[in-house]
Amino acid sequence: MTTRDPDEPDSLVSGEAAEYRALTEAIRDLIKVMHEGDIGRLEVERGDLRISLTARELIAPPTNGVQPQIPPAITAGPPPAAVPAPAPVVDDHLYVVTSPMIGTFYASSAPGERPFVQTGDEVEAGQTVAIIEAMKIMNEIVAEQAGVVEAILVTNGETVEYGHPLMRLRPLS
Repeated sequence: MTTRDPDEPDSLVSGEAAEYRALTEAIRDLIKVMHEGDIGRLEVERGDLRISLTARELIAPPTNGVQPQIPPAITAGPPPAAVPAPAPVVDDHLYVVTSPMIGTFYASSAPGERPFVQTGDEVEAGQTVAIIEAMKIMNEIVAEQAGVVEAILVTNGETVEYGHPLMRLRPLS
């Protein structure tokens, strides 16, 4: 028993059926070429056969007369220099290193590496204490003043927001 294409007209005999299948396969291939090549219109002529294909345009939803503002493209440049984290005072003796941006907190320069700082470590002013990854760029977070790390307030790989407290330091002087 043979299987029949449900789209194939009943009146076709076996030779015409093969020709019909070849033609529909060729049309599918042309549609694929149009889609992959971003082609809007395609015409093919062969003997007395002419095929004309036109891609449908996508209809955008109504905008109520307001066009969305598209920000300018950001061009890649050199990675930013170390960003000093603001250091708001928590009490008379401690200050907090906070995140200057939204991103992912990393305690070390690479997985499995020793953390930049640990609780109890002495930190110098300008020393890197963490990294915040934002948009695939690693931004060093530096201490604004010397101190001893009292507490690290986030875990490695945690997402942080602008101003999010990262660690508390007790000043040396």
